[in-house]
Amino acid sequence: MATHQARRRRPAFAGGLAILALCLGFTASPATAAAPPLPDYVALGDSYTAGTGAGDLYAPTPPGCWQSKGGYVDLVAATGQVTLLANLACHGALLVPGGPFYNGAPSVVQQILSRTGRSALAKAELVSITAGAIDAGSLLALRDCASPDTATCAATVAGIRAKLPAITLGLAGTYALLRASAPQAAIAVMGYPRLFDPTRGPLVLPGVTVVPVENQVQVNSAVDALNKAIADAVKLSRTKAVFVDVTQRFLGHAVNSPEPWIVLAPPVPPSTLLPDANFHPNAAGHQAYAAALLSSVVPAQPVNP
Repeated sequence: MATHQARRRRPAFAGGLAILALCLGFTASPATAAAPPLPDYVALGDSYTAGTGAGDLYAPTPPGCWQSKGGYVDLVAATGQVTLLANLACHGALLVPGGPFYNGAPSVVQQILSRTGRSALAKAELVSITAGAIDAGSLLALRDCASPDTATCAATVAGIRAKLPAITLGLAGTYALLRASAPQAAIAVMGYPRLFDPTRGPLVLPGVTVVPVENQVQVNSAVDALNKAIADAVKLSRTKAVFVDVTQRFLGHAVNSPEPWIVLAPPVPPSTLLPDANFHPNAAGHQAYAAALLSSVVPAQPVNP
């Protein structure tokens, strides 16, 4: 997009985002109103932005990147009120490649610096991202806390908390790189929902185990701590990004709630090569993410060097 076009589109950005509310059931703008240009949208990050839990999995380009149809990015794009340039997110994506949790998926930094990423982000006027959960040790927390062992769960969560200052620094650097790559964009940094409702008592996983209330509380506290680390990283980065907290939207919709917005299905056979959708938003959960993005994002502002 040429520079003069960018200048013309930016004043209309707030109007473009207002129209996005159509997907939530708001009344359409009058037919006589001039339609503002559509904001160019790019998404990147981990499984939550890749759509895991929303539908069938598929493997897009690049190799090793798993996505699902019907995630919150697709829901926002389906309104017809943004131009989705690219969804670069991958199931299992870390901030940078390597380490014990690396599964070969393109990392967030690799997504930003890829040829597609550089091209799309240079034109982007809206960017959304989820990142940091796997780096912090979410896989360990779910492994050690989805069991009756309260001592191991507590120790694992304590270890995650100890790592969060380093995660904050890594996230802040990632947001700074993202801002440099997308200088015109409003950047929405999406948080993570609490997974359990401890008020409903111990959670019985059929044929697997029982998750006691103590472990549910521990996991939720780890999510809260991670969200704080993400919000702190947004401030530290000084990128004028916006942290979007989804915890209130998911209240009453945990995995053990009567109306869950988070997937919890019987375990898949160990031989499967497909990523696990458990503890990711289901279709309703991704709709909640779409609503959170649409109601929270703000127009891009000039960023001083």
